[in-house]
Amino acid sequence: MAESDLTWLSLLVFLPAMCAAGLLVLPSRWPELLRWWATFGSAGTLALSLCVVVGYYNLLDQHLDANGMPRHSVRTRLDSRADKAASDAAQPIPKKLDPNDWIARRAWIAPFNVQFALGVDGLSLPLVVLTALVTLLAIVASWKIEDGVRGYLALLLLLETGVIGAFLALDFFLFYVSYELMLLPMYVLIGLWGGNNRKYAALKFVVYTLLGGVCLLVAMIALYSVNARDFVDQAEVNQRAADVQKKQPNLKPAEAAEQVEVHTFDFVTLSKVGRAVSLVLSGQEERLAVKTATVEVPGPSDEAKQVRLFAPGVDRDAALARLKAQPVCTKRFQYLVFVLLFLGFAVKVPIVPLHSWLPDAHVEAPTPVSMILAGVLLKLGGYGLVRVAFPVCPWAAAELAWWIGLIGVIGIAYGALVAMGQTDFKKLLAYSSVSHMGFVVLGLASWGSAANSQYWQWGVSGAMFQMVAHGITASALFFIVGVVYDRAHHRDLNRFGGLKEPMPFYAGLSAILFFASMGLPGLCGFVGEFCVFLAAWNFSPGLAVPAVLSVVLTAAYLLWTWQRVYLGTNPATKNFPELTPREAVCLVPFVLLAIALGIAPSLLLFNWMEPSVAGWIENLAPLKP
Repeated sequence: MAESDLTWLSLLVFLPAMCAAGLLVLPSRWPELLRWWATFGSAGTLALSLCVVVGYYNLLDQHLDANGMPRHSVRTRLDSRADKAASDAAQPIPKKLDPNDWIARRAWIAPFNVQFALGVDGLSLPLVVLTALVTLLAIVASWKIEDGVRGYLALLLLLETGVIGAFLALDFFLFYVSYELMLLPMYVLIGLWGGNNRKYAALKFVVYTLLGGVCLLVAMIALYSVNARDFVDQAEVNQRAADVQKKQPNLKPAEAAEQVEVHTFDFVTLSKVGRAVSLVLSGQEERLAVKTATVEVPGPSDEAKQVRLFAPGVDRDAALARLKAQPVCTKRFQYLVFVLLFLGFAVKVPIVPLHSWLPDAHVEAPTPVSMILAGVLLKLGGYGLVRVAFPVCPWAAAELAWWIGLIGVIGIAYGALVAMGQTDFKKLLAYSSVSHMGFVVLGLASWGSAANSQYWQWGVSGAMFQMVAHGITASALFFIVGVVYDRAHHRDLNRFGGLKEPMPFYAGLSAILFFASMGLPGLCGFVGEFCVFLAAWNFSPGLAVPAVLSVVLTAAYLLWTWQRVYLGTNPATKNFPELTPREAVCLVPFVLLAIALGIAPSLLLFNWMEPSVAGWIENLAPLKP
């Protein structure tokens, strides 16, 4: 019987692509049918994502931690579930696959050990749900697209498949393919359906994205060169040793085993290698130990002492010697790979000075594409730092943490200052995104040791919450621009004014979203920023102070924008019609989520995100002496 979680996760990834293929079959002369097909397809993807949330929540509740409480058991952590699934599959007689562990792994390109590996945890799942929601509302917002409806909607759905595939991938090769898959649809959407300067904006987007992609490709190849044989289940090593003996019968078993090398793209395995290297390079190799079981529940005596990373059955001294003999166990390798990963994801965040593609892309892109770009695609950069860069190269990340935090603070302040000087409504929001995503970088960089890991956990939780909150507010604000652009046919802030009189409902909803983006307590923007401030202050007050002061700049440009657009009287806008029902359907869910996440952040997000954040911190914080 097929794994049920494999079915669920595969459907979640490929349903949008299947709906896109369906669009190519439907007659183009029926645009209404095409729109409804795409809408129901994206709604089905959202429904699937919510079903996966329920299944994952049930998984958390099935296992109790050492204190008898649900949701925080080590057995439900992503790395533990992935290790157990890999171990079960590696046995001479493979064990029965667990259909409820939300880990799905199948061989894909066997000669290179590339796997179709999917998995969910509290770090990826909120962003998957956000992607499905924003895509659905973006398709609803695309109802007025008249030219090339079939191609436009198919590209949106194909883009959704790439994004969800990247969020769920546990294999670096699969992640890279999904990451690059998004390039072509976004390029075409901007280049064909964008504004007057769309070709320049689309080309600039491609150049910057390809630059980041090349960095990721080089880092991926470098990591694949690592021999990870001592970090995988030894049944796999024994099987490979038997294969070597078949080819060279004159070898003894020990000699055949010595020739075995395991190269992998698996994030969990590469993370274990990175953590082991971090201990060696920081002079703590005596703490590096062998696991006693595939999924090991640490006892009180293990805290901040032994770090068990080598697979059960491995000879510790031999494994340590093999690790230290590899280039991966050098400072140069760690710095190089981490910088490549950081640059690759920094383009997507985007981090100053790799941000200049974003304002042009937003200004020229259609409103629904801007919604996806701001609400979803930017989160891939932050997610890549969380899932790949920090866990795979923790030593370099810890060494460069203060500088990474400084880059985040520069982005926060720079984005706010430049936004204040904009007169184009879309360009202002683009620089606002640069500023808000800087909080994500600062929260991740607030690295703490095991003794101060609570502060870093606040920072990572704040960064994850900030990505979800910004996805909601940014998507909604770009839709707000689209609403007024459809009526005024321009985005010049100095030519607006007085919109509150003819469009009071629109102005009221806009006010809530402006205040949410500003970080007003009680709305979604406040929670993540507050957590990041707490972590940054305990990490480095010198970084926290300018980040806190930037809140004043954020309030200044958002309030000034609100004043210029909605207050006063303006004969040019007095006859603008109120929101249509379709526009209200797009905007109201964002407003409700902005309020709900601000009022009940634990109930809606933290309860099922925190266990994964805690596990992430427990893996990395003890590495710092």
